Amino acid sequence: MRIIPRTMSTQHPDNASVPQWCRGEVLEGEDEVYEAFFAFSELGCHEVMWDAEGKDVDTRVVRKLLLGYREYFRENIIGRDVFLTYRLPNPRVDEAERKIMVESLVNIPVSCDVASKFYGKEVTPIFEVILPFTTDSRELVWLLNYYRKAIVGVQELELDSSVRVKDWIGCFKPATIEVIPLIEDMESLKEAERIVKPYLDTVQPPYLRVFLARSDPALNYGIISAVLLLKIALSKLKKMEEETGIPIYPIIGVGTMPFRGHLSTSNLQNFLREYRGVYTVTIQSALKYDYPVEEVKRTISTLNTTLPNGEPETLEPHEEQALLNATRKLKASYQETIVNLAPLINSVASYVPQRRSRKLHIGLFGYSRSVGGVTLPRAIPFAAALYTLGIPPEMLGLRALSELNEEEWDAVVAHYINIKHDIQTAAGYLSWGNINMLIEAYEKIAERVGTEKERLSSAISKVLEDIESAQNHLEVKTGPRSLLQRKHENTISNFLISYIEEDRREARKYLQEAAKIRKCLG
Repeated sequence: MRIIPRTMSTQHPDNASVPQWCRGEVLEGEDEVYEAFFAFSELGCHEVMWDAEGKDVDTRVVRKLLLGYREYFRENIIGRDVFLTYRLPNPRVDEAERKIMVESLVNIPVSCDVASKFYGKEVTPIFEVILPFTTDSRELVWLLNYYRKAIVGVQELELDSSVRVKDWIGCFKPATIEVIPLIEDMESLKEAERIVKPYLDTVQPPYLRVFLARSDPALNYGIISAVLLLKIALSKLKKMEEETGIPIYPIIGVGTMPFRGHLSTSNLQNFLREYRGVYTVTIQSALKYDYPVEEVKRTISTLNTTLPNGEPETLEPHEEQALLNATRKLKASYQETIVNLAPLINSVASYVPQRRSRKLHIGLFGYSRSVGGVTLPRAIPFAAALYTLGIPPEMLGLRALSELNEEEWDAVVAHYINIKHDIQTAAGYLSWGNINMLIEAYEKIAERVGTEKERLSSAISKVLEDIESAQNHLEVKTGPRSLLQRKHENTISNFLISYIEEDRREARKYLQEAAKIRKCLG
């Protein structure tokens, strides 16, 4: 049985600080190749996600790693000891660049040839691919069959009566690949068996890794809904494992702040308790570059030796239904606020610095007809904008806690173990000074961002209701509690003053300073 990686370094652009070895403000090209080596050799990550979804990526990464860092990779074989995993664009979603999937798949046999030559024996450095926005089991089968038939199958084509493709340019290996579904939207998370079970029945793999999104569900439905949906999905995956006898190894994608997962060096034990049964977690850029490197290495080492930290809870039908009922109520109140705040969020997000060379991507929220087609930035600049405004995104939609009945409330606090701790952590970044400034200047701000005054005023009123609900139901204390959080509040206050005065240079400077204080963009 192969090693199941516990820690997956990713290229998420959530870091406030730029690593010293980076040649510019934006990590790209050769820096990302070095980053992969750094994640393996210095930080101790088991796996690196090589991300072709929403960004350009170097398809010659295996050759560059092997030739650039020979000594390390002689001892640590890619595909056996450390792992490189492609995330592909989903052709159904990314229509403009759907054929980048083909380019990435073609490179898998190329990498196999390069690695086999380097090691002097047959080596398969890349054998897994991640398919984002998976909503249908057939997509997984299509991807698998495309690789088998269109990439590997081409080797049997006759070029003339005496020569086949494999006679001319060699065989295409590996003969097959493993597909990892990345499940991101509410319907798919709460019905994970609808995607996974038919694939298990059709393909009968020896095991399956399933990637559960955490950031996009928070962006789309709010923090509590995101956590509850993950708990439902983990329960369903565990039940499928028991029913089929096929091991399932969940992956979750998490950032450092509570809104995106709360995997930080100071919150490690809480995180491990919250997500029991998860085999692999993402190590995103903020964790890698905004914390002291020795703390990061200890955190990754603990994850490598501790995960999966037990079994996930398996929910009874009545528990699952109570969580779903709560999720729907919380989602509705969250989205009501976001629809009206969107123009301001988009405006502030334009100040967030790029840390990776990414293409435009609006995420699932932007495609949702239920919210009037409102488009938002990706989860990282979205969260960065709200933290900078002094309105932590964790607070939004919490007024719906007042609508939960006793069964729903009991289910929420039982299965979201760290709910009070997470919301309290975020509440320390709430700025009453900024909120009051928004109330005083809402007419000018509304005009600037191109929205109706009433719309922005309504959004701020809903935010105040959310904060009051958090105080009443979760007993959180809002506003800074530490000197560092006071420093953060002062900095974002300077941002908002500069923003209202339309001093873009100063506003951008203060936004970045605040991000460094909280150790992430978003």
